Amino acid sequence: MPTALVTGATGLVGMHLVQRLQRDGWQVRALVRDAARAGSLSRADVTLATGDILEPTGFARAARKCDVVFHTAAVITPRGGWEAYRRPNVEGTRNAIAAAVSAKAKLVHVSSVAVYGADDRYSADGRPTDESVAPGHIPESSYYARSKRESEDLVFEAQRSGALWATAVRPCVVYGPHDRQFVPRLARMLRRGIGPVVAGGHTIVPIVHAANVADGLVRAAAHDDANGKAFNLANDFPLSVASFYRCAAEGMGTNVRIVSVPMFLARIAVGVFQRVVPMVVGDRFNSVTKASLDFIARDNPFSSERARRELGWDPPMPAEEGVTDAFRWWAAHH
Repeated sequence: MPTALVTGATGLVGMHLVQRLQRDGWQVRALVRDAARAGSLSRADVTLATGDILEPTGFARAARKCDVVFHTAAVITPRGGWEAYRRPNVEGTRNAIAAAVSAKAKLVHVSSVAVYGADDRYSADGRPTDESVAPGHIPESSYYARSKRESEDLVFEAQRSGALWATAVRPCVVYGPHDRQFVPRLARMLRRGIGPVVAGGHTIVPIVHAANVADGLVRAAAHDDANGKAFNLANDFPLSVASFYRCAAEGMGTNVRIVSVPMFLARIAVGVFQRVVPMVVGDRFNSVTKASLDFIARDNPFSSERARRELGWDPPMPAEEGVTDAFRWWAAHH
């Protein structure tokens, strides 16, 4: 029976990964800062190892005698500047590498499609962005993307040196029950009864269910040839923006009216927002606004064919069921 150490086990991907590993018969160990605040992990058949990803000694102790270290821990929207992202995401990954090396364990690192850059993920000829595409330019102010690029680089530098077996998965926007980021933001908007879309809302959203990410993580760990490779887990099922809103509304038990805006008006609105808001709150909303428009106005640009072909990734959670269930969970627990 293999043993896994999971970092970020109380987070969205981590919680679904723990459940998947347990169903598959793994012994699961979770690295937690405070066992008394481990929530549902305390009631599950999970060994709690007290430590911190920023404290190398405790991290290495937690990884001892583990076969695989699944490094899912990361911050997405912390308060503060670059350092608030760099320390947990980059230095935490550096410590994950050291812990895996010390334990002679495989390292499965959760990266992100953010490593491709906000603009270069969309190819000029419309071809899907797969793992053969070189990561593009990331602005200095895109702290999350920078931190994920740097942390992934550390993983593959260590792998190429022969220090350890390592692979990385690159999800897009992850959602599901227990989501504290994406689903709550969309739910607060949709419960007002309006779902804004661009040009009819027919574009495919770049989302992936946390259970499907967990499936890919476990498959990557079991596939020896995954060593040294990255895998996009970024389009489990095609779902349009309008269909996404309808499934979300069903989960919340509410009605949502789809309001379509022409693309040129959406661009004008974004342009005005980007000029006016920085006068009040600074520049931090600019990249978020453009990314939000791309999210609903452009098709998911990524390909996950390598994961399907090489790992046998066959996402178990259908999109309509997954979205409805995620928003139903939010309505019951928010």
